[in-house]
Amino acid sequence: MADTGSVSNKRMSCSIPERFQLHAAMLALQFGYAGFHVVSRAALNMGISKLVFPVYRNVIALLLLLPFAYFIEKKDRPALTLNFVLQFFLLALVGITANQGFYLLGLDNTSPTFASAIQNSVPAITFLMAALLRIEQVRLNRKDGIAKVMGTICCVAGATVITLYKGPTIYSPATTTVTVQGTAETAGTMLMGPGMFPSLGDAKGKSWTLGCVYLIGHCLSWSAWLVLQAPVLKKYPARLSVTSFTCFFGLIQFLIIAIAFERDAQAWLFHSGAEAFSIVYAGVVASGIAFAVQIWCIDRGGPVFVAVYQPVQTFVVALMASFALGEEFYLGGIIGAVLIITGLYLVLWGKSEEKKILLERAVIQSAPDHGSSRPSGHIKSSITQPLLHPTAENV
Repeated sequence: MADTGSVSNKRMSCSIPERFQLHAAMLALQFGYAGFHVVSRAALNMGISKLVFPVYRNVIALLLLLPFAYFIEKKDRPALTLNFVLQFFLLALVGITANQGFYLLGLDNTSPTFASAIQNSVPAITFLMAALLRIEQVRLNRKDGIAKVMGTICCVAGATVITLYKGPTIYSPATTTVTVQGTAETAGTMLMGPGMFPSLGDAKGKSWTLGCVYLIGHCLSWSAWLVLQAPVLKKYPARLSVTSFTCFFGLIQFLIIAIAFERDAQAWLFHSGAEAFSIVYAGVVASGIAFAVQIWCIDRGGPVFVAVYQPVQTFVVALMASFALGEEFYLGGIIGAVLIITGLYLVLWGKSEEKKILLERAVIQSAPDHGSSRPSGHIKSSITQPLLHPTAENV
C-alpha cells in the first residue's frame, strides 16, 4: 500500500506540466521579493540600523548557501588563488556592499513601490554597460538592436522622471475611524493613520530626489555586478561557491563599516519580534529560498523568462505597501514606472529576437557539416549572460 501511494504521488507530480511549475515558481518568487521590499521598509520605520541590518542578513544568507556550495560543487570547484580572492572581494564590494547599502538608503527616503519600479531598469543598464565593455554587440541595422537601444532610453527616461518629478498625489489610502469605548468623558472616535500597521510609521520619504539617486546607484551597482561576474564564472565555473565567497566578503565589508560607524551598542540587539522577523525574512526568503528558486527557473526557462516577471513584483509591492504601510502614489512615479517597464520589455524582446537569429544561424552553419540540422534545444540559455536578473544578493 505504501509503495502504491508513493507511485501515485509521483504520477501526480509528474502530471503537472513543467511550464506551469515555472510560472507558479516565478509568481511565488515575485511575492517573496515584494514582501522583502515591504518588510525592509517596515524595519527601517521601526528604527533598525541600516548598517546592522545587512550584517545579520548576510550572516543568514551565508549559513544557508555554504553547505550547498561545499557539498554540491566539491568536485567541480577550482583551487582558490589570490587572484580569485581579489575578484571575489571586488564582486562583494560592488554586488553586496554598494548594492545593498544604496538600496537601504534609497528605500529609507522613498517607498517600496518605487524602489521596485526602478529595479526594472537593471536589464537595460546591464545591456548598456555590456555594450560599452564590448561584451554585448549593438546592431542598429536590425530590429533587435533598435529595440534594445530604445528600451535603454525608455528606462533612463523613466528613472529620470521618478527622480526629478514627484508630482501630485494620485492615490492616498483613507484614514480609518476607530470607536473608543470607555466612560462618558473618554468615549468617542479616533482617526487612525492609513495602512494596516500605523505603528510602523508612515511611508513618506525624507528626501525623494536623494532617495532616487541612491536607488539609481543601487541599480548601477547591481548591473556592474552582473557584468563583472560573467568573466569570473568562466574561470571559476562554480556558481554556488562564487556566490558564497561573494557573500562572505560582503559580510566582512559590512561588518567593518558597521563597527566603525555604528556607535550605538543597542543597535545590535533585537528590540522586538518584528525586527527579528524582518532580518530572518531578508536572509531566508530574499536570499536563500529566492536563490534556489531562481537558479532552477533560469536553468529551465532561461534568463529572459525570469526577467519578464520583474514588473509583477512592482505591482504586488504597490498593493502590499498601500495595504500595510499606507503608501501614497504620485504622478511622477507612475509615469516613470510605466516608462521603465516599457523599456524593460523592449530590451527583453530585443534580446529574445537576437537569440532566435543566433539559433537560426547555428542551425544553418551546422547543416553542411553534419548533413542534418541540430535541434535548437541543444543550445541552452547561459545563466551567466549579462541580462540575467538577480540572484540571491540582489538587494
